[in-house]
Amino acid sequence: MRLYLLAVLVAGVAVLVAGVVVQPACAQGGVVYRVPVSGVIELGLAPYVQRALRQADAAGARAVILDLETPGGRVDAAQQIVKAVTATRVPVHALVNTHAWSAGALIALAADSIYMIPGSSIGAATPVSGAGEKAPEKMVSAMRGEFRALAERRRLDPRLAEAMVDEDIAIPGVVETGKLLTLTAGEAVNLGVAAAEVEGFSGVLERLGLGDAEVITPSINWAEHLVRFLSHPLVAPLLLSIGVLGLMIEIKTPSFGFAGVTGLLALTAFFGSHLIVGLAGWEEIILLIAGLIALGIEVFVTPGFGVAGILSIVLIGAAVFLALIGHLPTWGDVARASGVLMTTTIIVIAAVYTMVRQLPASARWTGIFLKTAADKATGYVSAPARADLVGVEGVAVTDLHPSGIAIIAGERLDVVSEAGFTPKGARVRVVRSEGYRHVVAPV
Repeated sequence: MRLYLLAVLVAGVAVLVAGVVVQPACAQGGVVYRVPVSGVIELGLAPYVQRALRQADAAGARAVILDLETPGGRVDAAQQIVKAVTATRVPVHALVNTHAWSAGALIALAADSIYMIPGSSIGAATPVSGAGEKAPEKMVSAMRGEFRALAERRRLDPRLAEAMVDEDIAIPGVVETGKLLTLTAGEAVNLGVAAAEVEGFSGVLERLGLGDAEVITPSINWAEHLVRFLSHPLVAPLLLSIGVLGLMIEIKTPSFGFAGVTGLLALTAFFGSHLIVGLAGWEEIILLIAGLIALGIEVFVTPGFGVAGILSIVLIGAAVFLALIGHLPTWGDVARASGVLMTTTIIVIAAVYTMVRQLPASARWTGIFLKTAADKATGYVSAPARADLVGVEGVAVTDLHPSGIAIIAGERLDVVSEAGFTPKGARVRVVRSEGYRHVVAPV
């Protein structure tokens, strides 16, 4: 029995020794995640930061350091990052590396502590319109409340945070009325906004007692690169243009082919990328589906251009516009969305004009376009003249939208109503007969 207890004691001591030998190597160093937040803050950046925070949490990282060098950007993108920062269990610290303005200041205030390199600055966070002017009070008030809430969470003077947003807030000895608050590194430290001035990233690690930690910088993966590329303001108009042109060509062709597949893939890429980055939601997807259904009704059920066609344009246009502005748009977002739609319209018009004017003269399209004219002077007519039908009355056997079928003098003819929509069963009279085209008017 004594030998058994001795063996257990030795085994326990061995485990403890192994723990002492092995564990301190991990506990002493540990892992620190460095997450660069540089350039303009846009919605493609938010998924990267969220993934990096999840990885740090899963790896049991000792800290995450956001390396900030940004002039600001989209408010909704910054809010997504702030939400992820405040929700993670890993301590998050911000390093202001040169500047953190506007939305960058919002992200910095969400961190547990802020460190700044000499010569850096933080603040200047008032929302602006697309013309560079101050946004309406409603938006300023919302941003002011966001900054105040983050300052209170860190037990900072909330007036300092509010003064970064609203120039009407004055703080004696700090900022006067009519000027936005932007703090240098020294000023931020003196006012308690920043913890300390440091000499770069290594300085933050030394301050946090993590000088021997392993630093991991997550890279942007291919999917995030692809999504950021597809949602880029220069790429989005091209995707929309290809999608619209593909559907227009498909409507004019008798079967579903390459143009339709290309158009649907382009629209899927546009809405899919905007859905992933958070610009589009299920509301926009529902509007798009409803618009495509209305377009299908217009093409296959009620030929012509009527209520369904107008409704499809409105629904698809609304889906695209909402997907471009996001869920918390500024006037700048509205201006960018309007610019994308205008660019798309110009591209589509130019492409259609080019196809109509240039393709018939191209040698590459000989099999599609007729190269020789067949006019009446040389004996070619599309259909025999039917002057005998002018003035003859008949009955519309289908709804005319404005084209349809009518029985005229006992003949079943394709007709076009000059009055637009004419219901089935209405009495009509032929007013013109132009070969194959018979124009009728309601009696």
